[in-house]
Amino acid sequence: MPDWLDGMGRGRMVGPFRGPHMGLRHNRSHPQGHPRPVALAWSSDLFSIIQAAGWPIWPLIACSVLGMALVIERFVSLKTRKIFPPKLLDEAIMVSRNGIPGPDVVKQLEQNSVLGTVLATGFRTYNVNPRATEDDLRASLEGAGREAAAKLQRYLGALATIASAAPLLGLLGTVIGMIEIFGSQAVDTVGAVPGMGNPGQLAHGISIALYNTAFGLIIAIPALIFWRYFRARVDSYLLSMELAAERFARHLLSLRKPTL
Repeated sequence: MPDWLDGMGRGRMVGPFRGPHMGLRHNRSHPQGHPRPVALAWSSDLFSIIQAAGWPIWPLIACSVLGMALVIERFVSLKTRKIFPPKLLDEAIMVSRNGIPGPDVVKQLEQNSVLGTVLATGFRTYNVNPRATEDDLRASLEGAGREAAAKLQRYLGALATIASAAPLLGLLGTVIGMIEIFGSQAVDTVGAVPGMGNPGQLAHGISIALYNTAFGLIIAIPALIFWRYFRARVDSYLLSMELAAERFARHLLSLRKPTL
């Protein structure tokens, strides 16, 4: 019996990992539990970089957090068992060899995966209208396929927007840094060096320009890579689902042919 019929295909809860070394390990070089100075120095350096980059860095940080959330969500949602279980089509054909299954079986199939939703639409078409034509069946499957495509492509546009917007935000920070550099050349600034302007303001402008450019590229390049990866994965799923729907439609037509 297929897993999705007896409820065994819904994934089991895995017990928590148990071990004596959960969480952070104790630092043996500091027996009294003092924090590691390397970690503190790294945190302090990161905070100083963010401060030196100026306010244009904050939109980039927001883009990085949003992009990371979208990548994790897509990795979880686009698992094969949630989209296209390898044996689901054969199981659906097997349970319908003797006739169209009842609503309970159709509901379990629909809840199994995205492919199960498309296949359940074909069953439901004949359950609602036993005299449905081939055009009615194919129209219902095509509609379910479009809904599945929209579900698979969710958030990919937002990820592509981040990949496109991050370099522009970095460029904006670069322009602001250049404005700071040109402003530091004013000879009437307190503490200015003749012929060099204000060294502190000059260094601040350079840091804004370089840090924002680097952060923009650091965010944009992984976002673009993940967007192309998810796009290719979705296209592969859609092609497989289209072929599966065509095979399933032929099966249903041959099954209902004597009664039409």
